[in-house]
Amino acid sequence: MKKTGLFALALSLGMAAALGAASAQTTLRMTWYSDGAEGDVMKDLLARFEAKNPDIKVALDQVPFKAINENLPVQLAAGQGPDIARVVDMGGVAQYALDLRPHLKDAAYWEANFGPFLEWMRQPGDTASIPGYMTQLTVTGPLVNKTLFEQAGVPLPGAKATWEDWAKAAKAVADKTKAPYPIAVDRSGHRFYGVAVSMGSTMVGADGKLTPVDEGFKRAAQMIVDWHKSGVMSKELWGSVSGSAYRGANEEFKNAQVPFYLSGSWQIGQFDKTVGDAFDWIAAPTPCGPANCSGMPGGAALVAIKTTKSPKEVARVMEYLASEDVLTEFYARTLFVPGHIGIAKKGVAYQGASKQAAAALKVFGDQVGALAPAAYAIQGNPFSRIVFNAAISRLGQAIAGEGTLDQAYERVAADVAQQVAERLKK
Repeated sequence: MKKTGLFALALSLGMAAALGAASAQTTLRMTWYSDGAEGDVMKDLLARFEAKNPDIKVALDQVPFKAINENLPVQLAAGQGPDIARVVDMGGVAQYALDLRPHLKDAAYWEANFGPFLEWMRQPGDTASIPGYMTQLTVTGPLVNKTLFEQAGVPLPGAKATWEDWAKAAKAVADKTKAPYPIAVDRSGHRFYGVAVSMGSTMVGADGKLTPVDEGFKRAAQMIVDWHKSGVMSKELWGSVSGSAYRGANEEFKNAQVPFYLSGSWQIGQFDKTVGDAFDWIAAPTPCGPANCSGMPGGAALVAIKTTKSPKEVARVMEYLASEDVLTEFYARTLFVPGHIGIAKKGVAYQGASKQAAAALKVFGDQVGALAPAAYAIQGNPFSRIVFNAAISRLGQAIAGEGTLDQAYERVAADVAQQVAERLKK
């Protein structure tokens, strides 16, 4: 055979091999939302994974947070979801999650480092599955515009200050500095429970049954409604949306219009960038109620979806992302509180954080130890998202004058009973 013939044969064989390798490549879809810059960090980490694993490609679909809460559950129910998704309603998504355990090389690593949080991702009665890992552990709490307090000459309340102490101080600051929103609270059921837990709410009665409207719930609801009536909170925020729609106050806070913003640790990264040196801000310990000084834990988990056609490949991606070195880098670059026990014990050297961001991270990290057992139980309750949505929807109506608080309580209880019954039928 001539050399040209040999070359052509070799070339055709090489092309065939390349085409075979390309056709053998598995493409996975990951649905992802971001609070700050974590989408860019994930994109970088996935590119590195693909370089080491050319047989797998991960398509990162970045969507708004609203799409995760509202659209993704509909897709999953229809069996049309992605292979992997970043979610916050872990209990609600649990029925669609894949158990990675049979495909993991070291399940013990996952149990040791994500154990307490795996319970949030499982269905009732499940004590063994490994659906995913925590991309972040979050803690609710106040972010305070220290500059506004200084300009107003109002001292910051101390570590054990009550909600009433902060309301009085924030209103005084707003009056003197003309800030339009003395206190802003995310329009979120989870954030509402960041108040309700300190008021004594447990969401579950002594008999173990779901009891969404308990005395702690009522104390927190009354305070929020009273704040709107007295001008401590503005209807412009909660009143701008309806139903269970989320409404944060990020824009208002970064524009120095809010002395006291009840949100959480996930905001640190973006405020470090968006506020810059425009004003000094700090994280403060959660104010105290009659029961405790606890906020709410939470976070986002990256979970595998059981409708995937490539469970082994999904497990390889998840093992890489959840490995200690890679996850440590992710937490360091995103300025997130670790949702990994081993990394939390060692500590994280946060990259590029300003002094005030680093100080805020420490405050939130310290708050983890102050979280009440009831707060963990509420977050882990498989029906908590149903309660959160009903609470914020019906309280929003009471604040808007579309009914009384007592009517709101009745509607919350009815909404929860109906939706729990519907889920249990599935």
